[in-house]
Amino acid sequence: MELIQQVPGTSAYLAADEAIDHGHPLVRETAAHLRSVTEDAYAYAAAAFDFVRDSITHSADSGDTRVTWRASDVLATRNGICHAKSHALAALLRAEGIPAALCYQRLADDNGDPGPVHGLIALRLPGRDRWDRQDPRGNRPGVDARFSLDEERLAWPVRPEFDETDYPELYAAPHPLVLRGLRAAADRAQLWHTLPAAL
Repeated sequence: MELIQQVPGTSAYLAADEAIDHGHPLVRETAAHLRSVTEDAYAYAAAAFDFVRDSITHSADSGDTRVTWRASDVLATRNGICHAKSHALAALLRAEGIPAALCYQRLADDNGDPGPVHGLIALRLPGRDRWDRQDPRGNRPGVDARFSLDEERLAWPVRPEFDETDYPELYAAPHPLVLRGLRAAADRAQLWHTLPAAL
């Protein structure tokens, strides 16, 4: 699949906004710590991915009912769904000058019924002429997402037989329908009804 930038160039993929608030002190502090234990942009990106995947619990796995969407809140609560975790990872990457985009998948449950759109990121590391998608959702039995630049190691590769799809667009900011769904939900149970099933 060819990934398509929503905005030309990379400056929009380094910008801060209300969800990817990488100027926030907690985001800066977390980025500085990760930078202090890594030697280059590649190692930093892998460390940031592992941190978000493993240190921030996916609320559907933990049972946490809180809904987070702003990167700084995700880092503060150590909680969030895939979209929130993607905002946090994008913020940590952008804080260190690594362009990061938001990506989406339309997925189905095991019965083939559509579920909420799934969120992940793509990053563009120095010296590479392409974007690489990464999925910081968090692993559990049956899910083994890993940081990889050679081949994608996403939480869920799409299944065409269930009409699942990878959206090719690289968004500089959260998709408006996704952000509206996150902000409208009072708790995680309601969130599954406010998030879009397709974009």
